[in-house]
Amino acid sequence: MNETPILSIEDLHVTFPTPKGDVRAVRGVSFDLGREKLGIVGESGSGKSQTGRAILGLIAGRGIVHAKRMEFDGIDLRNASAQTLRAIRGNRISMIMQDPKYSLNPVITVGRQIEEAYLVHTRAAKAEARERAMEMLKAVRIRNPERVYDAYPHEVSGGMGQRIMIAMMMIPEPDIIIADEPTSALDVTVQMQVLAILDDMVTQRGMALIFISHDLNLVASFCDRVLIMYAGQVMEVREARDLHNAEHPYTRGLLECLPRIDAHGESLAVLQRDPAWADLQ
Repeated sequence: MNETPILSIEDLHVTFPTPKGDVRAVRGVSFDLGREKLGIVGESGSGKSQTGRAILGLIAGRGIVHAKRMEFDGIDLRNASAQTLRAIRGNRISMIMQDPKYSLNPVITVGRQIEEAYLVHTRAAKAEARERAMEMLKAVRIRNPERVYDAYPHEVSGGMGQRIMIAMMMIPEPDIIIADEPTSALDVTVQMQVLAILDDMVTQRGMALIFISHDLNLVASFCDRVLIMYAGQVMEVREARDLHNAEHPYTRGLLECLPRIDAHGESLAVLQRDPAWADLQ
């Protein structure tokens, strides 16, 4: 990445105190983000989602976030006031969650929810908010935006719900989108449609994207760079187009576990984890 980064993270740690001791969910993660698509991949529990949530100050419960540097567009996120963080969340950095049925309000229509995402960060009139909401529904390729605008979340499919979530997060035109496994609840065909929409919107609007996933092939085909995480740490950073040349044994093991069409009757490899991988810090 040659451009000046819009987001810089250095030595990020996320810790959850428990009666049985501290759980170190993220340990020493560092990266810079420009106007690019950055993938973060790893198994469940590797710290991917907690890294994304820490950037926005959305760590749950008694979680503790510590970093040497967390800077967004010249703003120190470590010492930012609650007011400053509220102004950044949704407006300049948005987060698309995994499953729309848990993120959309079931008793508020789709149109009103998209409008709210716009009104809370602007002083626009209601009519303007409605017009922008309709534009966003069209931008995410919903065929009948007038009907969907007045629908409730339970009246739309999973794929359409995820498009609605994208519309909500995109309407303020943020600088960064954090997409936390946005296609994990969708079938393969709908996944590709949603990713194409997300790719087009991010590219056309010049946004940066952090794409969190456990699907190596998906990330390799969609992103520019990839961070591979294990046990809360970054094992390796690769250009997405060069992911097949990964050097770390963990990344190599993940790649070898992927099923192949040409592997007739062969059993999938089983990843052998080295305890030393979790003791780097």
